[in-house]
Amino acid sequence: MENDLQNILTLLMIIQFIFGNLSNGFIVLINCIDWVNKRKSSLVDQILIVLAISRIILIWEVLVSWFSTIYHPFLLMKEIEVRIITFSWIFANHFSLWFATILAIFYLLKIASFSRSIFLYLKWRVKKVILMMLLGNLIILILNLIQINIYIEDWIYGNERNTTWNSRMSDFATFSDLVTFNMTLFSTPPFTVALIAFLLLIFSLWQHLQNMQHNFKGPKDPRTSAHITALKIMISFLLLYAIYFLSLFILWLLKMQNKLVHILILNFGFIYPSSHSFILIWGNFKLRKPFILVLAAEVWAKR
Repeated sequence: MENDLQNILTLLMIIQFIFGNLSNGFIVLINCIDWVNKRKSSLVDQILIVLAISRIILIWEVLVSWFSTIYHPFLLMKEIEVRIITFSWIFANHFSLWFATILAIFYLLKIASFSRSIFLYLKWRVKKVILMMLLGNLIILILNLIQINIYIEDWIYGNERNTTWNSRMSDFATFSDLVTFNMTLFSTPPFTVALIAFLLLIFSLWQHLQNMQHNFKGPKDPRTSAHITALKIMISFLLLYAIYFLSLFILWLLKMQNKLVHILILNFGFIYPSSHSFILIWGNFKLRKPFILVLAAEVWAKR
């Protein structure tokens, strides 16, 4: 029974892995082709490219974690392998969350309409706001990497000091718990920023609908459609982010005690990087149109 469940979870993991790579790869491909053809790229396209690339790396990192859980524990890996996997996981996790948050801020500044002078100041300087956010999250990333490096050094020192398998297992379990807790902790700021942006966008939409009632505009007002599209994308991001955040938190609480539970939680965490990109594709006309053409071509080819 346990083996059957593990096989089902493994199959789900592989399916999510394939779809995640396809969706994020599609975003990168279409935007890069457009970039080459036009010899320029918009700010939102650049954000989507970096976001998709970071999610592809994150998807591969989750797969590596799944593989190591079943077949090849990290404890059996060399120091350099653990460093590469841990740092690349931190990089991918950091940029996949922060660039999704930057995208939420971009939608807020481009679509929302507030009369406050500070909002208008930020709205007119979107690129500078994005640049400042990038610089800020780079500082957070450096602090995160410094902390992770301390954990790795402590783990290496523990390996050199301890000679028994049980003591090394204990040291590595402590190291894994610290890394997971660190990722959970550093994932909180982007979620908080995205949540604030989401609430402000809701308030902006509510204000806009109130104004529409007074001005008797039609139901197909473009600003309303833009608000609703942005809200759908941000709602999906927040929900999937919450699932991903909870999966990290549960992994830290359970401390990898059960292999099957660990794989189950990894499956839930996989939903965020593999599914949200499909929502981004559907909410972006430039991406949605070729995506529909590709699907139509696939259906036609199977006839």
